[in-house]
Amino acid sequence: MSESSDHVGSGSFALDAFDAAAVLDEDGTVRQWSLAAAELVGYDAADVRGRPLGALIADASDASDASCAGPLQGTRLPAGGRALLRHRQGGTVDVTFQNGIGVPLDALGRSVLADIGEPPVREDIALLLARTRAVRGEDIASWTFPADPTVVAQAREQISRQLTAWGLDDLAFTTELVVSELVTNAVRYAGGPVGLRLIRDNVLICEVIDPSNTQPRLRRASHTDEGGRALFLVAQLTTRWGCRYGRTGKTIWAEQPLTP
Repeated sequence: MSESSDHVGSGSFALDAFDAAAVLDEDGTVRQWSLAAAELVGYDAADVRGRPLGALIADASDASDASCAGPLQGTRLPAGGRALLRHRQGGTVDVTFQNGIGVPLDALGRSVLADIGEPPVREDIALLLARTRAVRGEDIASWTFPADPTVVAQAREQISRQLTAWGLDDLAFTTELVVSELVTNAVRYAGGPVGLRLIRDNVLICEVIDPSNTQPRLRRASHTDEGGRALFLVAQLTTRWGCRYGRTGKTIWAEQPLTP
């Protein structure tokens, strides 16, 4: 935000003049609030986190007396441009909202690191920033299966149908192999339910979701092993694969180029 800041419905806004920044969820609720933002309006992170950012927007009608000493109320956010933010001590601060999507990631990173402490920043701190993009609903297909070995064949069938609908039959054989290995592993070692998701973007992404937090391990099975080949095969058949964890369980994903 800058005094004279920036709004994104789901993402962040940055205040240029003070390096102030906030992270909002989809409905405009504050999830992160920087020290510089607190200095700008007098509200600490504990005061605003979990509340709608619109609570700090002062109406023009009450700009002369915009004290916000009581509970934060209101949900309206400006579409962009300038707005009056209520200050904790009374009065308002004229700010210009800048779309966080347009702020370079290195600038956002510097803003976050500035709140950690005086330089030099400790070497054991790592900051990862990433920008996501929306995927159209018609480019996503998902299914949920019980933890039953018989669902592996059902999963392959669903994948085959979806790839045909997308005109990606050339990827069916490889994708079915990947799905077979990952769903079998999920059923055998993680229990259910097992989620399966296919995403068509600039690459084809296959995701298998299970309720276990156990870290998957890539290893080369010997000729006499009955199992242990799943991730090795996935790594051989796809360009990239990985694992991410949620509040409960994990998602193993694998990518393939759209043109084999």
